[in-house]
Amino acid sequence: MSIFLISCLALSCSDSDDEVNGTSRVIVKMTDAPGDYDAVFVDVLDVRVKNSSNSDESGWESIGNINPGIYNLLELTGGVTVLLADNEIPSGFVGQIRLILGENNTVVKDGITYPLNTPSAQQSGLKLQINQTLQPNVTYNFLIDFDVNQSVVVEAGNSGNFNLHPVLRVTTEAVSGSITGVAIAGEFQVLASVTVGGEVVSAFTNENGVFFLHGIPNGTYALTITPEIDSNLPPVIIENVIVTNGETTDVGVISLE
Repeated sequence: MSIFLISCLALSCSDSDDEVNGTSRVIVKMTDAPGDYDAVFVDVLDVRVKNSSNSDESGWESIGNINPGIYNLLELTGGVTVLLADNEIPSGFVGQIRLILGENNTVVKDGITYPLNTPSAQQSGLKLQINQTLQPNVTYNFLIDFDVNQSVVVEAGNSGNFNLHPVLRVTTEAVSGSITGVAIAGEFQVLASVTVGGEVVSAFTNENGVFFLHGIPNGTYALTITPEIDSNLPPVIIENVIVTNGETTDVGVISLE
């Protein structure tokens, strides 16, 4: 599960009738539920913020103090994080955040590197609705879940082109928790998943069998552990996994062998 940490510099916050003074620390994390690829390289150029939720292109400002680079999403697994920025911003309403990607995006499959076309990300960015009023002297941790398995699409036919059609969700760590554990199925990869409000939140294990499900709201869940189909191993369902906001629930080691 790959994670970017981003936090915001200065912006004007004015989409609320109530004036909020002071500053708030904002940290944004991006986590990846990896798919069936050797690597997915994403070229991050900029992170921009907007103090309203409307769809027009006005009002976007660069956070500044960004650490741009090309990141392999599939290397950042099991809760590993990369810090892009960490700053104070004026307290108040934050409507949206978006990531601007460059042209150096690639996907590696079966040892072959292919260009990863990201027209929407380069033109208008990957937009995410935040819609939260930041209170002074409070740290906010936002988590962006980037589902690579659904986001990287192979064009129909024999073109061999890979396109990025982002499937993203955003949660706030202060109002959500996490589930972690170790799933062992020999040499095979395992998918861990729970259903949250009709939406499946999932993550594959890393090379050590560790999985991490972020952004899970307070509640009780059935955790499904599904090994690769080639393993011929049946899935395992762990009932009554309790998640508490702001905390990580460790389900321990799950052996499927």
